[in-house]
Amino acid sequence: MIDDWKPAEQDALRRDRDDPGHRELFLIPPGGGGHPECAYFAGNSLGLQPRATAAELAEDLEAWARLGVEGHLEGIRPWLPYHELLTGPAARLVGALPEETVVMNSLTVNLHLLMVSFYRPRGARTRILIEDTAFPSDSYAVRSQARLHGLDPDETVIRLRDGQEVLDFLDREGDTVALVLLGGVNYLTGELLDIPAITAAGRASGAAVGWDLAHAAGNVPLELHAWGPDFAAWCSYKYLNSGPGALGGVFVHQRHLGDPALRRLEGWWSTEQATRFEMAPVSRPPASADAWQISNPPIHAMGPVRTSLGLFDRIGMTALRARSVRLTGYLESLLDRITPTRPIALITPRDPGRRGCQLSLRVERGGAAELTRRLRHEHGVIADAREPDVVRLAPTPLYSTYHDCWRAAVALAECVKEER
Repeated sequence: MIDDWKPAEQDALRRDRDDPGHRELFLIPPGGGGHPECAYFAGNSLGLQPRATAAELAEDLEAWARLGVEGHLEGIRPWLPYHELLTGPAARLVGALPEETVVMNSLTVNLHLLMVSFYRPRGARTRILIEDTAFPSDSYAVRSQARLHGLDPDETVIRLRDGQEVLDFLDREGDTVALVLLGGVNYLTGELLDIPAITAAGRASGAAVGWDLAHAAGNVPLELHAWGPDFAAWCSYKYLNSGPGALGGVFVHQRHLGDPALRRLEGWWSTEQATRFEMAPVSRPPASADAWQISNPPIHAMGPVRTSLGLFDRIGMTALRARSVRLTGYLESLLDRITPTRPIALITPRDPGRRGCQLSLRVERGGAAELTRRLRHEHGVIADAREPDVVRLAPTPLYSTYHDCWRAAVALAECVKEER
């Protein structure tokens, strides 16, 4: 089989010379099957570590060792305003204004804090729309929010198949919807939803609109301010390469900033920085997304996020998206050589405008976890399984190569027998 693919390998190597990406900026785990490095396709689950992360995190640790409590106001990156170092790059990444953006907490915590403000059921307008294949944490979050309001989650949470079903439901029954909360890129299938169209339809119906951008931030270009959702949240450990459990980001549209009628939970960091140490008993929230902060930022968790956002700021989403389309299209063309005669099928949309860099394969009769185990240990290809029958491959434009794509296709061809 490999001999038949030798010309394709040479083509992959040529493409890597012409379109090299930024692999040198990352630490690549060791491979298997005779390869010194793995072919890493799990960046949609956990991104790789940038080489700069350890040194820059060590600088923050050294400030603590050298300055103690004085590090709040002294050193090369004082801790009191530290989170502001992340605000501009995060805002540029998602197409937002700096005052609309803050990096804090983890994704589901942020979704809950935002739903305190934006899920406000009244009368017949109580429903929450999510996609049927929403990530489980989102499903648990919205169901628990319904219960907090004394509502039955089985009746309140409406699960719909895709973006078109959401649009159709809003057209028919939009006056019953209090909140639309969808994943910008579906975690299972890799489909990119029409964020502008769904946002416009949701707002026109009178509902609040929020987006979980865990699989979209750093993957596809975003223009949140222009598109106008009420809020959005994302994590930083997938395409943003900030480490396991890394801090997430929050967007709150400008039209809501400083609104005294908007409910929020508050804490130490919700009040304006200029008067924080007056120790007043009543908060003075700033007219920015910073007002949704509660606790002081974990500096040593913010460091890797700052490092990663710096990479995106320097390279730019325009260039990364262009390479993503090329790289993902190339992997798709290789998969098309093997899937017709094997019990595996692509379930991600083929239109590059309707997906990010993830391609999901459905394995007939299940066995996704066993297949990814073999890919890793026999071929040094790290993919991601969603049991029982989906294997996800994410050729990430920052560090994946065309040769990685070739390795993945050959490995799949050898691990999954043909059925003629």
